[in-house]
Formats: sequence, structure tokens, C-alpha cells
Amino acid sequence: MSWRFALRPKWIVRHVVVVVLCGVMIALGLWQLERLSDKRAYRDLEESRQELPSATVAEVVPVDADEETVDGVLYRSVDAVGTYATDDTFVVENRSLNSASGAWVLTPLLLSDGAAVVVNRGFLGFDRDGAIVPPPPPAGAVNVTGLVFPTQERGRFGPTDPTEGRLAVLARVDLARFAAQVDYPVLPAYVQLVTSDPAEPAPEPDAPGLVALGGPELDLGPHLAYAVQWAIFTIIAGGGYLLLLRRVASEQAREERLAPL
Repeated sequence: MSWRFALRPKWIVRHVVVVVLCGVMIALGLWQLERLSDKRAYRDLEESRQELPSATVAEVVPVDADEETVDGVLYRSVDAVGTYATDDTFVVENRSLNSASGAWVLTPLLLSDGAAVVVNRGFLGFDRDGAIVPPPPPAGAVNVTGLVFPTQERGRFGPTDPTEGRLAVLARVDLARFAAQVDYPVLPAYVQLVTSDPAEPAPEPDAPGLVALGGPELDLGPHLAYAVQWAIFTIIAGGGYLLLLRRVASEQAREERLAPL
């Protein structure tokens, strides 16, 4: 079987293209496995934090806590007792839950020491008029149980909130921006509500109700499936090309045998 054809310039170019293509697919598969490993580590961290004994939010996240302190208690279960500052409720729009569009409803809970912790009371869909109308929180003293979440910051892309004025709608849970429009200290992390005593009021007839978001998403996602797919694509591309070379080599050998002397 003759393989001399494989050293011709046009075939060398094809070899390079296939090798580069396989290399890219292998890299993508490894990247998916790396993402899977990161998510497993993240899930393990979330689960270990949630298994810690519950504590009061002021003990876990004091008002003067720095970023490192907050990072060390993320997703931990906490309790907070206080009264809601209803007039300071704000929403974070462009959120979704189970493919439904809507917003998060957040209200500061005033604690006994005069500071407040922002509570993400849950997801709210649009009403029949296409508007987001936050329902009032429970009145009087409220005992909230939830998980610690970090303030959100704008990345490289995304909308920017005005730096001045009182905003009822924020692009993200930016606690520093919210704190700038109230006259009481705000804890540097927020609580994502799991349960409330008393519970959130029942929604009005034909009005959407708040849906508590609970803990963070622990699903590992489709990264393993994607990695397997890239591995299959690599085998198909590499193996198919080798079969092509073998077939061309066989044809070349047959032509050489049949060529007149």
C-alpha cells in the first residue's frame, strides 16, 4: 500500500487542518471537564455552608464586614428578626424562574441595632397589565430564615444604574447603591428568604404571588454531556480522516498495480 500521496502539499495542508480541528475539540472537551470540576467544588462548598448551625445574620455578617468575611459565610443559613421597611422596597428586573419572566422583590429588614439587612423575598411575575407590582411584606415583627448572598456588581457588560436619586428599580442587587438612598446602615450581604414567620401575605385574586427562591442552584449542568460530545466529535473527525487516508492509499496502490509497465 502506497502512502507517498500523503506527503504532497495539498495533503499536508489537510493533515494540519484535521490536527488543528481535533486539537480545538479536545481543548473544548477539557474545558467542559474543568467547568464540571469547578461546579462540583462550588456545590460542595454550598452544601457544607448550609449544613452549618444557623446563626443570626448580625453575628455572621456584621455591618462593617469586609469582602473576605462575606465570602467566608456565603450560603450559610441565618435568622433575622426585625420589621420590614416597606417604603424602601425595590425590585431587580429582568429575572426569570422556570422560563417565566419577572423580577426579584427585595425589602430591607430593620434589625434591633438600627441596621438593616436586605431580604430577597422572592420572584414575582408580571400582572395582567404587564407590570411588576411588589406586594407589601408582613407587618410588625418578622422572623426571616434564609441564606447569605453577596452583593452584585456590574461586570464588563450589562446596564448601569444612575448614581444619584432614589431608585425603585435596580439592575442588580447592588447593596452599596441601595445603601446610598437610605438613612440607616445596610449589611454588606443580603438574605435570600427560605421561610418567614409570619408568612408572606397571600396574593390578591388573579395577581401573581411571590415565589421564594430558596438556596442556590446545585445542578451540575450539562458539562459532562458536552465533554462526551466533544470526545465523540474528535474520534469521528480523527478516525474518519484516517479511514479516508487508508482508502486513498488503497486506491493509489491499485492504480499502481494496474498501470502498464
